[in-house]
Amino acid sequence: MLKQKKVIVLPSIEKLAEFVTGLLIEKINQAQAGQSITVALSGGSTPGKIFESVSLNDTGLVDWNKIKFFWGDERCVPPDDPDSNYLMARQCLFEQLNIPGGNIFRIQGEEEPEKEAVRYSRIISENVRVEDHLPRFDLILLGLGEDGHTASIFPDNTEMFNSTRFCEVATHPKSGQQRITLTGPVINNAKDIVFIVTGSAKSRIVAEIIHDNGKAGFPASLVKPVKGKLTWLLDEEAAKLLS
Repeated sequence: MLKQKKVIVLPSIEKLAEFVTGLLIEKINQAQAGQSITVALSGGSTPGKIFESVSLNDTGLVDWNKIKFFWGDERCVPPDDPDSNYLMARQCLFEQLNIPGGNIFRIQGEEEPEKEAVRYSRIISENVRVEDHLPRFDLILLGLGEDGHTASIFPDNTEMFNSTRFCEVATHPKSGQQRITLTGPVINNAKDIVFIVTGSAKSRIVAEIIHDNGKAGFPASLVKPVKGKLTWLLDEEAAKLLS
């Protein structure tokens, strides 16, 4: 597993965005003729800055028509709510690049959570290639919470890494807000998983997880691709406690 994990430290949001853009180009080039790639996006302030930089610096090398966009998790709010991960991606990425609406598969956070988890699981199974009875995304982008959570898998519900479902309903341990999230097996079945983490506030948990190699049991430390690659994409502040 360790051979599949890379740590990349870059000096700025712009450089992190360049890496993500390069990875998208590589994925599109590897796809079979006429096929799209499938990407699950993360929410949060850092991905928002990444998406803004990607769209501002777009050179036309990414064929956005060949990417199907999904989400790793979503808050149970309407799509125009400031908390919506979809809204952030729409404003920072989709509208700037004229992404076709048919390429965007949002989680409907305004719907009843359990029913939406079932519906979104079906949408994924219909649009993402299935391998070993699980969806196999080409790329999943993940964030990291200071408590070690990722997507909406929190420290009190790590059993979602043993779920037989594609999506589950999670509850934020502090706010009580409900969310819909991909489960651990779906995340770990992806071809490429990239954690994007910035800022000194995340440096301690980054060091704990990367040095610990999964023993501590944080949700993010349980992200271990079965047949894919795991990359930690960090800025210098987030990486400052790494040996």
